[in-house]
Amino acid sequence: MTLGLINANPVVHAKKERVARNDDSHAEDAVDPLEIYDYVRDIRDPEHPYSLEQLSVLSEESITVDEKLGRILITFTPTIQHCSMATVIGLCLREKLKDCFPPHFKVDIKVAPGSHANEESVNKQLNDKERVAAALENPNLRQLVDECLYSSEL
Repeated sequence: MTLGLINANPVVHAKKERVARNDDSHAEDAVDPLEIYDYVRDIRDPEHPYSLEQLSVLSEESITVDEKLGRILITFTPTIQHCSMATVIGLCLREKLKDCFPPHFKVDIKVAPGSHANEESVNKQLNDKERVAAALENPNLRQLVDECLYSSEL
C-alpha cells in the first residue's frame, strides 16, 4: 500500500453490468443520463486503482438532464469528506465530457451536498472555466487527469 493515501482502505463495490440500450430513432438528439454514466463510469480514481463506479463516487442516479433548460448536472460523492482529490475527479469528469454534448448544453459538476468539507470551494473551482483551463495547463495535473481517463488497468 502506498504511504500518504488520504483514504487507505476505500469500500470497493462490484461493477454493474452494462445494459444494452435500444436506439430510439426519434430521440436521436436527446441526451440520455444513462449514456453519460456509461461513458464516465470507468474513469479511474486518482488515488486508487478502481473506477469511480467501483468506489461509488458516481452512480446512475447522480446524473440528471434537463432538456428544456439545456442543463446537465453531474453530482459525485468523494469517498471521504476531506478528499484532496475531489477537484481532480471533477476535472476528469469535465475533460472526459467536454465534446460530448450539443453546444447549447451547460454541464455543471458538483460534489454531493454534505459530502465534502470544502463543498462550496470545490464546486466553484469545477464550474469556473478559467480555473479549469488554468488547472489543465499544469503539466503534473494534466498527466494525472490523463492517467485517470486513459488507464487500461481497470
